Amino acid sequence: MKRYISKIKYLVALACVSFVGCSDLDEEQFGSLSPDNYYKTEEEALSSVVGVYQRMAAFPNYLTVWRLSENGTDEFIIAARTNGGWFDGGVHHEFTVHNVLPQNTQNNGAWGTVFGVIGAANAVMESLEESPRAADLTPLIAETRALRAYAYFYAMDFWGNVPIFTEARINPNNLPTTNTRQEVFNFVEAEMKLAIADLPSIKDVNRASYYPRFTKEAIQAALASVYLNAEVFTGTPRWQDAIEMTNLVINSGEYILEPQFITSFAGNNHTSRELVSSFSVDAALNAGGNSYVRGALHPLHQLSYNLPFAPAGGFSTFEVALERYEQNDVRRNYIIHGPQTYPDGSPLIDPATKQQLVLIPFVDFRNATLDEGYRVLKYIPDGNFVGNNASNDIVLMRYSDVLLTKAEALFRSGNNGEALTLVNQVRRRSNASELQSLTLQDLENERAREFIWEGHRRRDMIRFGSYFDSTWKFKTTTTPRWRGLYPIPAQQIVANPQLKQNPNYN
Repeated sequence: MKRYISKIKYLVALACVSFVGCSDLDEEQFGSLSPDNYYKTEEEALSSVVGVYQRMAAFPNYLTVWRLSENGTDEFIIAARTNGGWFDGGVHHEFTVHNVLPQNTQNNGAWGTVFGVIGAANAVMESLEESPRAADLTPLIAETRALRAYAYFYAMDFWGNVPIFTEARINPNNLPTTNTRQEVFNFVEAEMKLAIADLPSIKDVNRASYYPRFTKEAIQAALASVYLNAEVFTGTPRWQDAIEMTNLVINSGEYILEPQFITSFAGNNHTSRELVSSFSVDAALNAGGNSYVRGALHPLHQLSYNLPFAPAGGFSTFEVALERYEQNDVRRNYIIHGPQTYPDGSPLIDPATKQQLVLIPFVDFRNATLDEGYRVLKYIPDGNFVGNNASNDIVLMRYSDVLLTKAEALFRSGNNGEALTLVNQVRRRSNASELQSLTLQDLENERAREFIWEGHRRRDMIRFGSYFDSTWKFKTTTTPRWRGLYPIPAQQIVANPQLKQNPNYN
């Protein structure tokens, strides 16, 4: 199915050309779609939905949305380098010190990506619902609804108070107005429930041929995450609802913790039964690519991993992330630090210094040498690169997240015993010692260990409070609670004066 979905993406490129250039909810983006001239077959309808998936694949893949989910946390930093790389006008530094301004271009880029998915989904849903074949397209309508709701989950997480807009086109004389975060939460919850009702269960499809499309269980898992964060989003906890959603996924019996943690990130990870939702990429078919290795590793790691390119060395982590792991925890092996070697174990020599490359903790994030900062090997290079891109599918949610979501909701509801069992289930897989008791700090730390660089850390730190109250390297003061929301991008307010800026950013 990976090849099949990738082929659809390739063939539909021209049909979905209006998806590519749009970064906002504008009037022109989907004018070519019409139920009269487009959906002659179900495959044509599917190809349009795949176009929305293709847009949403940018969320966990290395670029702006993922960066907003990680930047400013204690596990991620983009430092300016002494060779001039990665300064980017200082926009990354604002995240590092929790001072993101409304003019920040990374923040604006993420807004464009998120609302690009929403706009695409709106247009596709309208075409599907107005098609003469609409009665046969109910599952595809549910998929599109789920994609839009997922995008609104991100919008609610990042900016809180955003427009709820479900039309295919915007009337320039009646621009969308801001809805409250509570209203967005209610919308996301309702839309995900509607999608769940009409999506097929993983138990009722051919797993290999249906992959990587959303199933009922994928959106149940997503809704569990929405409920886990409900107290942040609305002020009202929804722990029991989170437990109920995770139980539905668990009781399907279709997902497992893979015996090896790294299976979910290997070159053939599309076969992993731990992936609850993911995005299929295939660089060989010009159908997306996975660029984590390019963004994260040191340029000399080209020699360590036999890469056909020199990585850009932009993304790094702190020593605090490494120190969370026990020495025997296999997840620790993917935090690259200290002396570096060639594949045969001999010292990796830096031609500039004639010395072994040693990755050290950061000294100065505004002017860092290339050896400063530990790196994370999130996806395993398998040698099948096309340019800078690999074809490891990009993970959105794994079964371990379902288990730890349930564990946290149980713990916060007073059921410590079952919560501890679930946490130890995840820890055993990575050869970490079993905990004898459980605290909220244990839960936060375990999520940090298990999901490093999977786009959860900022949301988790806000929920546990450490985003505000803790300090770490370069983040040396507490953060006011209002910075749990990013500013509405100034560029978007100029384009739509109906939008209201979040508090304290004016």
